[in-house]
Amino acid sequence: MKNKFYVLLVMLFTQITFSQETPKVLDTITIKGQTKTFAIKNGNLKVDVANSIYKSISNPVDLLAKLPNIQISPDKETITVIGKGTPILYIDNQKVTINDLNSLSVDDIKSIEIIKNPSSKYEAEGRVVILITRKLSKKEGFKTIVSENASCQKYFNNYFAINSSLKKNKFEFKANFNYNQITLWEKNGNDFTISANDIISNYMVKAITKRPQFIVGTGIFYKINEEDYLSINFNLRTQKDIFDITTDTYNKNQSTINYINTLNANDENRNLTNGFVNYNHKINSIDALLFSGFQYSNFNQNITSTISNNYNNNGFEFTQNRNQKIGISVFSGRIDLEKEFKNKMKLELGVLYLQANSNTDFLIENLNVSTFSKYNYKEKNIASYTQLSGTIKKVNYSFGLRAENTIVKGKYASENNLLVDKNYINLFPKTSIEIPIDSTNTISFNYAKSITRPNFSTTSQVSAYINPYFVWSNNINLDPTSTDEISLNYQYKEKSVRLSYTKISNPVYYATSYNEFQNILTFQTSNFNKESGFNLEFTLPFKYKFWTTTNTISGILNKIEDKQSVVNASKPYLYYYSNHVFKLPKEIEIALTGWGLTHQKEGIFERNALFTMDFAVTKKFFKNLDFTISYNDIFRQIKYRENFTINGVSAKGIYYTDANLVSFSVKYAFGKIKNSEYKEKSVDENSGRIR
Repeated sequence: MKNKFYVLLVMLFTQITFSQETPKVLDTITIKGQTKTFAIKNGNLKVDVANSIYKSISNPVDLLAKLPNIQISPDKETITVIGKGTPILYIDNQKVTINDLNSLSVDDIKSIEIIKNPSSKYEAEGRVVILITRKLSKKEGFKTIVSENASCQKYFNNYFAINSSLKKNKFEFKANFNYNQITLWEKNGNDFTISANDIISNYMVKAITKRPQFIVGTGIFYKINEEDYLSINFNLRTQKDIFDITTDTYNKNQSTINYINTLNANDENRNLTNGFVNYNHKINSIDALLFSGFQYSNFNQNITSTISNNYNNNGFEFTQNRNQKIGISVFSGRIDLEKEFKNKMKLELGVLYLQANSNTDFLIENLNVSTFSKYNYKEKNIASYTQLSGTIKKVNYSFGLRAENTIVKGKYASENNLLVDKNYINLFPKTSIEIPIDSTNTISFNYAKSITRPNFSTTSQVSAYINPYFVWSNNINLDPTSTDEISLNYQYKEKSVRLSYTKISNPVYYATSYNEFQNILTFQTSNFNKESGFNLEFTLPFKYKFWTTTNTISGILNKIEDKQSVVNASKPYLYYYSNHVFKLPKEIEIALTGWGLTHQKEGIFERNALFTMDFAVTKKFFKNLDFTISYNDIFRQIKYRENFTINGVSAKGIYYTDANLVSFSVKYAFGKIKNSEYKEKSVDENSGRIR
C-alpha cells in the first residue's frame, strides 16, 4: 500500500518509464582558472560535486534531489526526471539500482551528469541517464568515512553510514554498511463521482510507516594489467515495514449513505540482493576491447494485512485478512566488443540475454470464505546492437541500431491457458549529430526510439484495500510503451536552448474503473492510447565573484489522450529551477534552491501549480569534518492535486507530502586512499524494473 502513495506522487508529472542505457562521454564547457559547479553540453548537464557545496551532503540520493528536473519520492526509493520518467543510473561504467546508489559515499563522487540524449549502445529503455563518476588518484592506502544524518519532519528519521576502501597493489576492496531508522508519513484523498450510477464516494487515507533498514555492500576489483580487470560486487538491502493505513470514507449510492472508518494493519518484509561478475580483456591481435559479464538479482516481499471496518460509528468489525507474497529473480549475461580505428571512428557490437521470473501468491480470508491464487510471470529478452561513432571535418556523429526479441508469458497456476502470451521484435535506431559553428557556438540534432516495459512488480496481482468500495491494484496486462523523440539544441558558450518533440504510444498512467456488480472502484496503472508534446528548455548559468547561479526554464505543451477518457484542451505550462550558491570566507557555503510548476492541463489530466524552496549551509571544521544544516520546503507548499474523468468516473485527488524537513548532517573521514581503480559495467539492463 505504501508503494501507492509515493508512486502516485511521482506519476503526477512524468510518465512511468523503466529504462536502461549506457552513458556516453560528454565534452563539458570549462573556464580556465575557475571551477564551475554546472556545465552544459548538447542539452546535457554536468555537476562538479567534488569542488562544490554538494560534496557536504550526507548521501547521494539527497544530492540528486537538489539537481534540476530530478524528483525523489518521499521514501527515497524512486527517482524521476521531469518530462523523461525514470532514469537509468550509472556509477562509472556500472549499471546500478538506487540500492547501489545508497551504498556510495558522496566523498567518492567526482561529478554527476544528467544525459538527456543517451546513445543506443546498451538499452532501448533509455530516455535519460544519470551518470555518476567517481574520483581517481594515484596512491595506495585505506580510507573510512562515517556519516550521520538526523532529520526532523513530521517524525524523526536517522541515517547512519560507514564506507571503507582498501587498495594494495593491483587489489582493491570496498565495503559499506548503512543503518536507517525511518518513519514515513503519507496522506492522500480522492472525491469520486460516477454520474451514471448516481454514486459519490470520497475518502481520505493516511499511512505511518516505521522502517528499520539495513544496506550492506562489498566489492573486489583486481587489475590484471593495464587493459584487463576482474571485478565482483554484491549488495543487500533488507527492511521491515510496520504501517497502519487508516481511511475515512463517505459513500452515497443513490439513496444509501454510509460513513466508514477503515483500519488496515500491515506487516511487511522486503529483501533485495544483487551480485555480478565482470571481466574486461584487451584483444591485442585486433586491438579491441572485449567485455563479458553476468548478473543475478533477487527480490522478495511478504505483506500481511488485517482489515476492519466501522460503519456509521457502530464499532469496528473484522473484514478480512490478506497475505501477499512476491518473488522476482533475474539472470542476465552480456558480451560487448569495442574497436577504435586510426581515423578515430569507433565500432561497437554486443549481445545480451536476460531471463526473469516473477511469482505472486495472493490469499484473502473473509469470515466464511477464503480465496487463494498464484500467478507466474516469465520474460526473456534477447538483444543485439551495433553502433558507429566518430568525427568528419569537426562534425561529431553517432549512429546506432538495436534489435530486441521479447517473450512474455503469464498464467494463473489454476488455469491451463496463458493469460499473457507475447512475442515481439523491435528495432530501435538512435542518431546524434553535433555541428560546431565556431569555438563558442554549437548546433546538435538527436533522434531516438525507445521502449518502456513495466517493472516486474507491477505485472503481478498484488493489490491494496483502501475501503469497502475502493481498491488500488497492479495490472498484469500492461503493454510496453513506445517513444519517438527528436530534439534540436543550440549552445552559446555555457548557455543553451533545446527544443524537443515526443510522440508516445501506450503511455502508462493511473486510471479508474467501476464494477457495478461488485460495487468496487479500482485504481490501477493502465495503458492510454497516446501522448505527444513539445518542450522548449533554456539553461542559463551565471557567475559573479562569490555568487554562482544556474537557472532552467522549460515551456511544455503536452497532451495525453484515451478513448475511454474525457480529453480537454491542453495548455502550455512552465517548469522552472533556480540554484544559488554563495562561497563565503572561513569555508562557509550557502545554497538556496527553488523550483516550481505552473498550472498544468495535459488533455486528460489537470494538475495544480507548485513551488518549493530549499536552504542549506555547510561549514568545514579541521580537515576531515563537515557539518551541514538543511531546511527543505521552507514554505510548506508541496501538495499535489489532480483531476480527471476516465471510464465514466470523475476524480479529484489531493496528495500530501512530508517534504518540510530540517536536517543536521555530520561527516568524518580518516585514513587516505588514492588511485581507486574500482569499476563495474552494466550486465542486467533491466535491474531498475525490480522494486
